Amino acid sequence: MEKLQQTLQMISELNQEAMTKTRARVDALIKPPGSLGRLEDLAVQLAGITGNPFPVVDKKVVIVMSADHGVYQEGIAPNPQIITAIQTPNFAKGVTGVCAFAKQAGAEVVIVDIGVAVDIEHPGVLQRKIRYGTSNMAEGPAMSREEAIQALEIGIEVAEAQIKAGKNLIGTGEMGIGNTTASAAIVAVMGNYDPLEVVGIGAGLPTDQLSHKANVICKAIAHNKPDSKDGIDVLAKVGGFEIGGMAGTMLAAAAHGVPVVVDGFISTAAAIIACSIETKVKNYLIPSHCSAEKGGKAALNLIGLQPMFDMGMRLGEGSGAAIAFNIVEAATYMVKEMITLEESGIIL
Repeated sequence: MEKLQQTLQMISELNQEAMTKTRARVDALIKPPGSLGRLEDLAVQLAGITGNPFPVVDKKVVIVMSADHGVYQEGIAPNPQIITAIQTPNFAKGVTGVCAFAKQAGAEVVIVDIGVAVDIEHPGVLQRKIRYGTSNMAEGPAMSREEAIQALEIGIEVAEAQIKAGKNLIGTGEMGIGNTTASAAIVAVMGNYDPLEVVGIGAGLPTDQLSHKANVICKAIAHNKPDSKDGIDVLAKVGGFEIGGMAGTMLAAAAHGVPVVVDGFISTAAAIIACSIETKVKNYLIPSHCSAEKGGKAALNLIGLQPMFDMGMRLGEGSGAAIAFNIVEAATYMVKEMITLEESGIIL
């Protein structure tokens, strides 16, 4: 808890002086005012996050949290749970979807076992297991409050290690069979939605089983009574270890002035938790895409984030964040590589 509190105390408002300087330069660049749209706003946000009017985001990493879910016992996922354990080492091998996109973007991928249901023996997987998956939230809390805080602090510690190593742009990713159920539960609680409004097919659940998935979430919410005003309580009662880890990553990035790119539905659920714990975190978040998962838009709307692109993606893993890295870095190149009208000798 001490680590979490220290991190929260470090989170401040964005640097207004840097933002003002970058906005002035962007407005004066050799182009019609506003002609680069949201890329201009992104450059200003990056200046505010980093405190640098010429922000740099050239050392990128996607931190992937991997964990299993006890609610899998309720038949809410079409695939065997062992896929989490099979897939986790593949991130370390560099052969998953996010790894392909990260390679193209010049980013590293760090994979963390924060709660896989079996032991993972691969030297490239960080071993931070809380326990062998969460409990079945349909029968009781997914985890204790202490475990929820532990998940947050693991995310903080992993992110801080990457920041200390020089990373200046972080993306959030995850792996865990059943985690769209936990994410939908978080969105339902925090947005006061009927679970049926925000449950989707996840990794390929037949649509005729969506009502069952929603009913499981309803049962979990009714049984556990998560407090929507307490993000840690919601995480503990209906969340997942990997969701807590990603939320912690976001808290650490905000505390250290590092922009963090949010992936899809599950990463956005983690962002909802992080922003509930500390509202200023929102300023440090850069949404990548709108997930094709049914609750994707609702999740983004809960924290007022507008995605950069919508390509019908729902892989997760941090794949959308890795693709968005190129757009984020483009904003910094606009600031430093374009000249102003005055520098060009044009007088209007």
